[in-house]
Amino acid sequence: MGTKPDRLFEIPPQPDLSHEQALASQGFKMIAGLDEAGRGAWAGPVMAAAVILPVDDELMSVLSGVRDSKQISANKRVYWEGVIKEAALCWATGSASHQEIDQLGILPATRLAMQRAVAALAEYPDHLLVDALRLPALEIPQTTLIKGDQRSLSIAAASVLAKTSRDRILCACETEFPDYGFSAHKGYGTKKHRTAINSRGACAIHRRSYRPLRELEQEPPQD
Repeated sequence: MGTKPDRLFEIPPQPDLSHEQALASQGFKMIAGLDEAGRGAWAGPVMAAAVILPVDDELMSVLSGVRDSKQISANKRVYWEGVIKEAALCWATGSASHQEIDQLGILPATRLAMQRAVAALAEYPDHLLVDALRLPALEIPQTTLIKGDQRSLSIAAASVLAKTSRDRILCACETEFPDYGFSAHKGYGTKKHRTAINSRGACAIHRRSYRPLRELEQEPPQD
């Protein structure tokens, strides 16, 4: 069961609980927001998070700085991560590896990561608010929100948790693969990252199915 993608593109000044409140008025009690991080990266997993928040007006002030993770700094994301985890009824993350991305494609792998995040929740949700995607494998009522991380506080909170979790994984990869700069660019296609691949070739965590990786590996190594 699900709804068609939301066609209303009104963006509030900050993510709010209006969608969660509308669903609560219909009798839903465990409403999970879902978002991902790392779809566009060239290396590492795609990470998803699921967050169930209490539908409480006071939460807007408690989580007043929570936004789409791309709109806040790394330090602020880490700060708000702790506040979100404290305020949430429950939260969980899930991932799909670079191998699964290469095997399945990024969209199915992203859905798989989201499904794993939902499965890991301590409380099973009765409705999902999902940023831009539907999860047909889950028999849970769903609402797809375009730009959901700018509209729904639950989705914005999931955006932050997905991003901070993935950043830690890529920073840890710096120890095993020190020549690629993963702690700086987190696997995205920066000039430094491109130069490293062109010079050294892809490493074990690169997504070799991605066109930039295929093209770079075809170029002759630079001295």
